[in-house]
Amino acid sequence: MIERYLNRFKGFRGTATRYEKTATSYEAAVTLASFLLWARSV
Repeated sequence: MIERYLNRFKGFRGTATRYEKTATSYEAAVTLASFLLWARSV
């Protein structure tokens, strides 16, 4: 289950390549991607 989630998470290119420069903006991108994945599953 965890591996499937991480594979879906890698689909968000910005988070997979760590495009954001600051830790705060990276955390926001991870949070947004996680929320979108959760919203799709509900």
